[in-house]
Amino acid sequence: MMQRPTWKWEWNLNTVVILLGFAAGIAAWGGTWARLTDGQLAHRAELERLDKRMTTVEAYTRILDNHELRISAIEKQASDAATSMRAVQEALSGLAADMRVTREILQRIEAAQARRAPP
Repeated sequence: MMQRPTWKWEWNLNTVVILLGFAAGIAAWGGTWARLTDGQLAHRAELERLDKRMTTVEAYTRILDNHELRISAIEKQASDAATSMRAVQEALSGLAADMRVTREILQRIEAAQARRAPP
């Protein structure tokens, strides 16, 4: 009569290696996932920090643009004022010359009147 073979609980070396390989693969996948998640969080925080800095820089850029506009307006006003001052100087020089001529004419008239009228 034939006997049924008895089942033995044995660990084969290939089975042990495969099970350890699966466990190591799952652990490596978990570590990679954790690093990826942590990296994303770190990058998100860094992007938020850079966004805040960029917003601040943009605000300062607007202020600088405003100052540049004001300075250019003041430079134009100064240039216009210098041009006006030159025109005033030329007018005063002309008036001074006219005053000299007027004084000379008055002196000649007074000298002619003094010669004409003997009292």
